[in-house]
Amino acid sequence: MKRKGLYFLIALALGGVGAVHAQDTAAASDSAASTMAPSYDGRWYIAPTVGGYYNDTDRNTHSRQFYYGLGVGRFISPNTSIDLFIDRTSRSRDGGGKWSNNNYGVAARYYFGEWTAWRPYLMAAVMGSNHHNAMDKGWAPAAQIGAGLSKAITDSSDFRVEAGYRYDWDDKSQPSQNGYGDWILGFSIVSRFGEPAAAPAPVAPPPPAAPDCSTLDGDHDGVNNCDDKCPNTPAGTIVGPDGCPQKVVIDLRGVNFKFDRPKKGETDISKSLAEPTSASLATLDQAVDTLNRYPNVKVMVAGYTDSKGTDAYNQKLSERRAQIVYNYLTSHGIDASRLEGPVGHGESDPIGDNSTDAGRAQNRRTELQVQQ
Repeated sequence: MKRKGLYFLIALALGGVGAVHAQDTAAASDSAASTMAPSYDGRWYIAPTVGGYYNDTDRNTHSRQFYYGLGVGRFISPNTSIDLFIDRTSRSRDGGGKWSNNNYGVAARYYFGEWTAWRPYLMAAVMGSNHHNAMDKGWAPAAQIGAGLSKAITDSSDFRVEAGYRYDWDDKSQPSQNGYGDWILGFSIVSRFGEPAAAPAPVAPPPPAAPDCSTLDGDHDGVNNCDDKCPNTPAGTIVGPDGCPQKVVIDLRGVNFKFDRPKKGETDISKSLAEPTSASLATLDQAVDTLNRYPNVKVMVAGYTDSKGTDAYNQKLSERRAQIVYNYLTSHGIDASRLEGPVGHGESDPIGDNSTDAGRAQNRRTELQVQQ
């Protein structure tokens, strides 16, 4: 056989398998980086093999011979496996005697297709061949190229059939021959051992998006959660635009009464108010507007007098002043359930000096006292 041509064939096969393996490893690396989980079974396996040789006629032996072997290996990527192997064949020489070879080597296989499908593959191997015969006992290098077909049988075992061409550089067994090329056909059962890798944990779905805080009002104070700086105010608390408690003051300063007004039975508040009446009524209308903007606010309507007159008279007068303001509020749309009273406090709690006309004018008043 032309050994230069054989060298080229083997180098081409090994280079091709190596290039395919390098490409497959890069793809597997990219896949592992993206999924963070292996996409193949990387457990170690054993592969007992039996088969037959179709021997090179230059060996001067029977043309067909039985062989057997054992491989140990693992997949290093979804499409590539590496095996360490040993096999043996014993031939009967034409002139009598035996010629045996024990081979020790490493084989690479590149598979095509999905993991559980029928997978054709290419293989390449290098080995040392230890030959025993009547002429010589020794070592020679050998190499093999081939192709095969593999199919998963169970989660832990595969069936493999393989055909190949093996070249042995033995130049000692026969003085007139230098190197032998044999065809081989082998059958293997690949059995993985150890616990299979756990399936990747399912990816948890992303949590649902949180509701928009602008649509929520956790403490039901009328201010959305985005703007509420005091998120847990008790129910019924009067709050400002920031959701924090706010003291609501309904100021009726300027709504002062003429001396000894209103009279008993008087219902027109404009006749009882001190001048200028239009400004006093505008202040009352502002109070109505404030109560409308704060529908949860309740107020106590309280009336007061100056110190002129008896206590008993002033008590009645203060009650009339509270009543006429109370009537004004209800007649302008404020529900009576939001008003407490009316009550009169007579000449108590003065805010002005009763010894002066100006002070007494200040004390002739009605207040809207916010109830928290």
